[in-house]
Amino acid sequence: MSAPQIPNLLTSRGGPRSRGGRGRGSSRLAGRGEASGPNAQRKDLAIQSTDTDAAVSRLSAVSLGYLEDPFASLFVGRELTRRMPIINRGTYTRTTALDILINAFLSHPKSDTKPQKKQIISLGAGTDTRYFRLRSKNKHNNLIYHEFDFPSVSTTKSRTVSNNRLLSNNQEEALFPEFKSPAFGLPQQDEDWGVNTTRDEVSEMTYCCHPMDLRQLPHLKDVHDIRGLQTDIPTLIISECCLCYLETDTARDVVKWFTDRIPSAGIVLYEPIGINDAFGQVMVSNLASRGISMPTLEHYKTLSDQKSRLLELGFKGDGDDGGQEAETIENIWQNWVPSLEKERVDRLEGLDEVEEWQMLARHYAVVWGWRGSAGWEGWSGLRGQ
Repeated sequence: MSAPQIPNLLTSRGGPRSRGGRGRGSSRLAGRGEASGPNAQRKDLAIQSTDTDAAVSRLSAVSLGYLEDPFASLFVGRELTRRMPIINRGTYTRTTALDILINAFLSHPKSDTKPQKKQIISLGAGTDTRYFRLRSKNKHNNLIYHEFDFPSVSTTKSRTVSNNRLLSNNQEEALFPEFKSPAFGLPQQDEDWGVNTTRDEVSEMTYCCHPMDLRQLPHLKDVHDIRGLQTDIPTLIISECCLCYLETDTARDVVKWFTDRIPSAGIVLYEPIGINDAFGQVMVSNLASRGISMPTLEHYKTLSDQKSRLLELGFKGDGDDGGQEAETIENIWQNWVPSLEKERVDRLEGLDEVEEWQMLARHYAVVWGWRGSAGWEGWSGLRGQ
């Protein structure tokens, strides 16, 4: 594929739902909003705009039958845009890979009489619908789900959730703050919001969105500044093209803020790799044309680099109590998707651009790591390169 024909990086990955900073807000934290200064603000806005790419690509894949997501259309405020077949396949494969890893994390050994409570932290969540998909299946009742994103992004999502009965109308659940009408009762841009769930007359927070520029997170000293965060249960951190927008040191410090406080921790990253060839250079150029850079892409160029990154972050062990794995989207499609499912996906559109798909898919990776044995049994059979 010639350079002008190579899909834009943001479109190719189905739109990173990530942003450069992201975040959350606590009344105890000053300066939790987005960056100041015209240049910094322009960069943040460019990164925030990628969430639209994410939502549109997700809806394209759903509308064509690649994925099931009854909530995807609720976060797209415009007419459906149909993506190229290789983009739809990329969105499908990435989503499938993360679903496999997340569902394996949330699974419980059959010997467990009482499933262990677990926690997910989604960085740069944007319009991601995963919490609502998990909730609708009613499989994971012992789950606490956190989302972090820029205040403006989080507030927009809160309006969508509060105004849509499919997302917010459940007799056992209550949104916080109390949403009284579309024009009144909405959270301020620095105010946490989410869902309290009542079971057996006990109410607890199950979903909490933190409006916050993630670059501010390493400056927080008190874990209680993050509403509802529990440090004594297995916790999975998810970054789908989020940390890659931060400076390398900042991205490391964000992860360490959590891992320094949570003993049983795991992480899943979805990021581009391989900028040493012509395709990789075009990816970088496409990003630059939108005023966006990915510092970690320059630093972690290979699967080996990404695994070393997780090792340095403390995700290590003998395989049973820790480790790190990585795989390209190309190999995930080949090895993780069953043959019958591949045939079903092939019938949806067909794929003429096989070489282009292979080139694109080998430039994206899913990387995962964990430490501790209890809570991570489901990952024992998942291996990468």
